[in-house]
Amino acid sequence: MSKKISFPHMSYYYIPIKYIVKNITKCEVIVPEYNNNQTISLGSKYSPNDVCMPFKYNLGNYLNALNAGANVLIQAGGGCRYGYYAELQERILKELDYEFTFINLIKDNHVSLKKLYRETKKINPKLHIISYLAYLLKGFMIIIYMDKLTKYYREHKALAIDPSLFDRTLLKIKLAYSQDKQSLFKIIKTYHNFKKIFLKIPLKEKSNPLKILLIGELYTLMDETASHHLEETLIQNGSIIYRYTNLTYLLIKKKFMQKNILNKSHKYLKYRLGADGAESIAHTIRHCQSGIDGIIHIKSYSCVPEINAMPILDQISQDYQVPILYLSFDGENNIANIDTKIEAFYDMLKAKKQVIESHIDNQN
Repeated sequence: MSKKISFPHMSYYYIPIKYIVKNITKCEVIVPEYNNNQTISLGSKYSPNDVCMPFKYNLGNYLNALNAGANVLIQAGGGCRYGYYAELQERILKELDYEFTFINLIKDNHVSLKKLYRETKKINPKLHIISYLAYLLKGFMIIIYMDKLTKYYREHKALAIDPSLFDRTLLKIKLAYSQDKQSLFKIIKTYHNFKKIFLKIPLKEKSNPLKILLIGELYTLMDETASHHLEETLIQNGSIIYRYTNLTYLLIKKKFMQKNILNKSHKYLKYRLGADGAESIAHTIRHCQSGIDGIIHIKSYSCVPEINAMPILDQISQDYQVPILYLSFDGENNIANIDTKIEAFYDMLKAKKQVIESHIDNQN
């Protein structure tokens, strides 16, 4: 039986993950469809009630992939209690009578590239370590450049005279990096070409938009469906969005910044909180010092590290006089209720900004 491989879906990161998996295994890759209501409903149906939302989304991804013909599943989620969920996911799927091979890439609660090579070698005995490293490098480069381009998108679309130009360009970026054949030169050239296109999009000359920092649990931050497209809602309301958490940070930058994170937040935090709780605090302090209008903290239901961070974030919000909104998602939220909270928070930030600007004008 030929191998058909699949993995959980998370935003546009399926593009570099598919590129790596397809090239190192030489097998067909089945990419789950974008997360939607059916995904979370299916995953929730077979998940324990008290597990986090990413578990439910991923289980829904696996079920959709298995129903589409996948017979090899990859799990690479770690960093918190999610790093211990692979065995439970495999057991649930086996009890549903699916036949498949489950590859868990987590070692010591983090993704192991050595383990990936060993497991891939079983599927593709001809894989050479040099080729493996080359495909990994190119995959990581795609991640880095897509993260850079989407960062520009979040921070500038609200300023555009015609915001649809940003949307069309973002779609072209995804299509360009979805090509099966990618050389390092092509990956780099694609980035610079689209960066030039972004820079040429006309921006409003006089604009003072709200600046909002998004912090919280990584999956809810990075997957637009998990947060009910929160970023796009805020951008359409005319806000600049700052978000630090992405795969570039998680896979490459984070391990070099651990000590610095505690140093930046020493007034509020002496020990790590697990997962990205400490990061949420450090980034909040940094952006409050640089001048932002509001903070939105988002997490999946029952995310313990982020729950631990919330009292500290309240104190930072008071110290810097920057309002903060907490949103918790479980995949089955009352979207209208969340939209009402966001709208009220946005109106409050806008009114506060107008008062401050009026006070500055009067002083001048």
